[in-house]
Amino acid sequence: MTRKYFGTDGIRGAANQDVMTPATALRVGVAAGGYFIRGDHKHRVVIGKDTRLSGYMLEPALAAGFLSVGMDVIMVGPMPTPAVGMLVRSLRADLGVMISASHNPYHDNGIKLFGPDGYKLSDDIEASIEARIDQPERDVRAASADLGRAKRLDDAEGRYIEFAKNTFPRGKTLDGLKIVVDCANGAAYKVAPTVLWELGADVIPIGVEPNGFNINDGCGSTATDYMCAQVREQGADLGIALDGDADRVLVADERGRLIDGDQLMGLIAGYWQRKQRLRGGGLVSTVMSNLGLERHLQGLGLDLARTRVGDRYVVEHMRKHGFNLGGEQSGHIIMNDFTTTGDGLIAALQVLAVLVHDQAPASTVCHVFDPLPQILKNVTFAGPSPLELERVRTAIRDGEGTLAESGRLVIRKSGTEPKIRVMAEGEDEQLINTVVDEIITVIEDAGAAAP
Repeated sequence: MTRKYFGTDGIRGAANQDVMTPATALRVGVAAGGYFIRGDHKHRVVIGKDTRLSGYMLEPALAAGFLSVGMDVIMVGPMPTPAVGMLVRSLRADLGVMISASHNPYHDNGIKLFGPDGYKLSDDIEASIEARIDQPERDVRAASADLGRAKRLDDAEGRYIEFAKNTFPRGKTLDGLKIVVDCANGAAYKVAPTVLWELGADVIPIGVEPNGFNINDGCGSTATDYMCAQVREQGADLGIALDGDADRVLVADERGRLIDGDQLMGLIAGYWQRKQRLRGGGLVSTVMSNLGLERHLQGLGLDLARTRVGDRYVVEHMRKHGFNLGGEQSGHIIMNDFTTTGDGLIAALQVLAVLVHDQAPASTVCHVFDPLPQILKNVTFAGPSPLELERVRTAIRDGEGTLAESGRLVIRKSGTEPKIRVMAEGEDEQLINTVVDEIITVIEDAGAAAP
């Protein structure tokens, strides 16, 4: 079903344009609030945000919508996305909202919704809320005496800081470690440096001066060059790069070399297996994770379960099949012993726990497998999806046959843009480049490519 509002990770768009306007935010508050009002108790919603200028516009609009249906609103200000999931459960709220466009630039914004269990909403619930968004408000508006009240939670930062610290192994500290942490001028700009410092680290914070415009601008997990350089210049033991809402993380070793989410998941899985705390017999990732990770896990007697792209699908598979570790190559790492969604800071703490335990440098500890060459290219198209064309399907089948057992081919349509993503990986880099280029050529020759 084509969605008007919800995409692969909530609602997202250019701020004050299209769907990301105060009017839409108001209707989302009414629709989501109306859906979650069940029973006679006083309902409440937790609203967090990152540091984008447009957050000042969307936060009161969302709050007004929730208040109008009788929900009390608890605003927590700039906080990581996973902190909202945690606070929903801690405060016994009926709903949580994070106002963020994650790793996108400041001029975009988004709305992510969490249920009373702290997890992101399922496709079915989002569809039900979407169906309500354009319905008249009068069906769910509260009586004048039943309107909600709004307040700010002054100790929200402190609650999350203590929560994060308590995920680090009891009795262990970060004493003696020098850590660069890049907060992307985003939601974790206060809490992340504080957690690391209180655990004993010598902290070098960067990306901690948000001004409404500089979130993810040349910093954070999508622009790691400066963080890596600072690790080398400062002689740090580790670099940590979060994104704008701090639900993903990438790491740099003491040499300033970047370590992606696949390596981090492989590291944590092996450590947890040694500690006999890994559940599910492996971990869950998406079709985009490197084949090298899968082979590494097999060598440990563990499985890699793959899902479609999107951390929500990873979480769904984890919950259904009993896994407690999963994530994405991009650095979304979900550890549902602790959190309900990806948490970049807590994932970094688990990496640091291994460094402390092994008493070895990050360059040794964090490089757990050699990734296979992986090529990803995009084709922009106009009109119907080219994946429906028989000549394109034939080219894909031919590519799969060419790679056979020596690699993988993943073709998918973007969930937010008119693009086809063509990814191949395998032992022969020249071969996978050829396979990808041949498929892209067929798509372009079919007349499906946009001018």
